[in-house]
Amino acid sequence: MNRSTASLDNGAHIEHAELRAISFHHVRFPGLELVDVEITGNIENVTINGVDIGPLVDAELNRRMPDRAKMNPQTVEEFQEAWAILEGLWAETEDRARALPPERLHERVRGEWSFIETLRHLGFASAAWAGRMVLGDPVPWHPLDLPWDEAPGWDGIPWDREARPSLDEVLAVRRKRQAMVRDIIRGLTPERLEETVTMTEPGWPQIEDFPLRQCLFIVVNEEWHHRLYAERDLDALEEN
Repeated sequence: MNRSTASLDNGAHIEHAELRAISFHHVRFPGLELVDVEITGNIENVTINGVDIGPLVDAELNRRMPDRAKMNPQTVEEFQEAWAILEGLWAETEDRARALPPERLHERVRGEWSFIETLRHLGFASAAWAGRMVLGDPVPWHPLDLPWDEAPGWDGIPWDREARPSLDEVLAVRRKRQAMVRDIIRGLTPERLEETVTMTEPGWPQIEDFPLRQCLFIVVNEEWHHRLYAERDLDALEEN
């Protein structure tokens, strides 16, 4: 991600634009007009007209989706519950996808990943944070794994954007990755959850003394949010 300090002159207008993978940190928008704007992402310490909207958004999302409140697990039992919920929800989403013609699962909606690409990315995330960091396998990859679009790229890590595997091919990989995470979480103890992990071999992630808890939280977070994206896109595919 490129980081820069920029200034927009008074009276600047941004219309009919799409800003993708953008971070706003420590930014002020005095005199801002927000009209017909859609924001999807992480919202923390965002104050609009004197009101921190982050807690309001969280409360409303938790009201709409009660399971969302369980996606910030802290204890062994909470991680086990969160993973069981995710597997159940994803099973429903996969059933929806199977009802569509296979070629539609390769379609992108509004430039977002296709359903197949989403599953491939989740395979990458589980391999990175569970296989590599938690289990210590420096090369946990499958040829269908798909890093995020803005990733810098690494030697030895698959990144085939042109692949068009079938749903069954992708799910075969996914089932192994889900089982890997399930086994890790089932075997957790409170002591293990407090440990840190280190991976210094070439590749990604390459981190020392990283909380094991955070590795698993990242996997849970990826599974939750990408399912929401997939459901949103399936809605659009079913309508057309």
